[in-house]
Amino acid sequence: MGYNARRAALSIIELFLERLAPYGLKPVDFSVMSTIQHNPGVTSRQLCATLNLLPPNLVGLIQSLESRGLIERKPHPHDGRAVGLHATPKGHDLMVQAEQTATELEIEKTAKLTPAQRKTLLTLLQKIYL
Repeated sequence: MGYNARRAALSIIELFLERLAPYGLKPVDFSVMSTIQHNPGVTSRQLCATLNLLPPNLVGLIQSLESRGLIERKPHPHDGRAVGLHATPKGHDLMVQAEQTATELEIEKTAKLTPAQRKTLLTLLQKIYL
């Protein structure tokens, strides 16, 4: 099972790297930006837990995305000690395009599956890691 999952992932990641290069996003950058985009105000701690990242690794990612003007930090509305992360308008626009590109490449790479099979595969994969 692991072998087949890895082979499938590698075939998608290869195309992902190629298609998302114009956006300057690697898979981990895309995951962080997507999580921030869909969860405005998410904290670094929540990002680490959600994406299974180590805090020291996230620090550099956040700094890089912030320096590119894609995200900004704002005080958390309920926790005075925490800082929420938000996509900037530039980051939002980039992610709309990047997520559309990612969706298109996933549909392309899973073209041999029916929509129902694609949905089932996604559900089954999520049962393994969620």
